[in-house]
Order: sequence, then C-alpha cells, then structure tokens
Amino acid sequence: MLALWVLLACNSSNPQSKHPYVNYFYPVIEEPKIYVYRDIIGGLDEQFHRVYSVNDHLGLHLVVERYSSDGRILEALNFNVDSLDIQDHMVVNRAQKKTQANVYKTQYFPWKKGEKAWFATKFEGVLDSTLILQEMKRNLLSENQFMEVMGESRKCIKYNDETTFTILNPFLKTQKEMKVMSSTFYAENIGLVEWIGKNNKVHFKLEQIMDQQEWLKIIRP
Repeated sequence: MLALWVLLACNSSNPQSKHPYVNYFYPVIEEPKIYVYRDIIGGLDEQFHRVYSVNDHLGLHLVVERYSSDGRILEALNFNVDSLDIQDHMVVNRAQKKTQANVYKTQYFPWKKGEKAWFATKFEGVLDSTLILQEMKRNLLSENQFMEVMGESRKCIKYNDETTFTILNPFLKTQKEMKVMSSTFYAENIGLVEWIGKNNKVHFKLEQIMDQQEWLKIIRP
C-alpha cells in the first residue's frame, strides 16, 4: 500500500507552492485519503485525519480534518498550498456544532532553520462561557533524517512545538494557562507521520493510509 501511495504522491507534487519544505507536506490530490494514527503508549486509541485538496476562487488549498477514534470530527485546518499558512480553522464546540475559530497568526511551518512559525487561534471551549486561545510556536530542529514510517525508511524533518492553551472566562474575568511541549515529524511525500509529547506522555504514530470508502466501513456501524 505504501509503495502505491508514494507513487501517487510523487505524481502529484505541489508545483504551486513556494515553501522550501513543501515536499514534506501532504500530497495535493483530489481524492480524500485517511491517515490512521495509533497511540503508541496505550495501543488502543486512534486518530483519523482526513486529507483532501480543494481548488476554488481562493486558489489551491488543502484541508486536514481530525476525527476521534469513534469517527466524530473534532477540528479542521485549511492550508493555503502556496505558503502552507492556515486559511481557516474549524472547531467542534461543546454542542457538537462546527464553529469558525478566529485565526490571529497564520504561519504553521517555518521557512528556514532558526525561524519560528507562529500559529494563534481562539475558539469556544468545552465548558460553558469559556474561550480557548491556542498558540503554537514551531521551529525546525533537524532535516534529512531517516526514520521508519509504516515499515519503510523515509526521509523526515523534525519540529519542536511549544503550544500554549489559555482558557478564558469573559464573564468571571478569569484565565488559566497550560503549556505543552512536543516533537512533530513530517515525512517526504507523506506529511505528518508522528508526534511525541514531553516525557513521552503522548505518542502517536502513522499506522496506515487508506481510501475514504475503506474508512467509512470501519467507523459506520
């Protein structure tokens, strides 16, 4: 399966992107693909990322939808392929409704080593009357390293992510801050393949890439 996917990826490169690390971004193809990530620590938990591209009046962009293990959509990130910046961010709120987040900083991937990307978004929290400000600052730690991805050695880049969640209650005028450190890996011609939290408390790794029809058979009763 991986060999076929890489062949498709190589035939669907991103010529419209100016970003120097675009080869480590998701392949831009129209047919949705489902990335299945496994919880390495627990072993049972999964995440599904549905990846597909759209070409409209705003240009070419790629959408990554994140789903829980039971098939519930959690959020969606809309990337501009030209810059790999975030165009839109959608989050599912406490009422299980899709809501548009307010994006303040759009850069998701740094353009060179030593540069820090800054992505900032604010959305409704899971508790009544709360808002969450999420800020991710990302820098490139290493490039051209090799690691195992779905049983094969793949060229990867490694990012260091510092994500701060600030929980705001505008009525009580209170706020609480939580900071999360993690390492994130992107493989050439594949995209996101692994992320590891500080002290290895969180560790998800790409297990397989499947077609949408195959995935729907899994999540639908």
